[in-house]
Amino acid sequence: MRMLSTLLAPTAGTILYDGKPLAEESDSIRRRIAFLTNEIRLDGQFTPDELADYYGGLYEMTPEAISENRDKLFDYFGISEFRDRRYETFSTGMKQKTSLAICLLHDPDTIIFDEPTNGLDILTQHLIEAYLLKLKEQGKCIILSTHILDLVARMADRVGIIVDGRSVFCGTVPELPESQGVATVEEAFIKLYKENHEEKAIIGRHGKE
Repeated sequence: MRMLSTLLAPTAGTILYDGKPLAEESDSIRRRIAFLTNEIRLDGQFTPDELADYYGGLYEMTPEAISENRDKLFDYFGISEFRDRRYETFSTGMKQKTSLAICLLHDPDTIIFDEPTNGLDILTQHLIEAYLLKLKEQGKCIILSTHILDLVARMADRVGIIVDGRSVFCGTVPELPESQGVATVEEAFIKLYKENHEEKAIIGRHGKE
């Protein structure tokens, strides 16, 4: 996820974005990408308004664009009434909603989310998931890392499953349960995990022949 968001350089291979090497075009491509993880925390001394002004400036947005996008996002996520309070005083859910609003401020084409709803209350989860679906309907490219399989079934067009660092499936959502001879995405994931995790454990005990 961090390599896709240009935070880390790949040690091997090449990542292409619109057919261009990500490493060579990182500055221009970075303006089209947003990356959010539940580990990211903004500077606690600043208010949401100040954070929007700062990050909007980094993306060279006009004051008018910052104001318009900020108001729209703050209203949706219920941040407007807290916009003059310091970020460090917020609850976990409010911090995550503020981080998401700032992340989306520059209207990116590609949004990369690493466990965006992990540890949040169910109402905040629903609010964020609803906005992700809204972004999908707008034609945004969303790359989502999550263990919430119900969200995968509802939102994803394609899904990849990694077990112990290895890719064990890549295809469309309907293809996933079909490929495993089961009825649901959850059943397919469990089957793939058990088969591939146990296979690695056997190799670890006996070595490769």
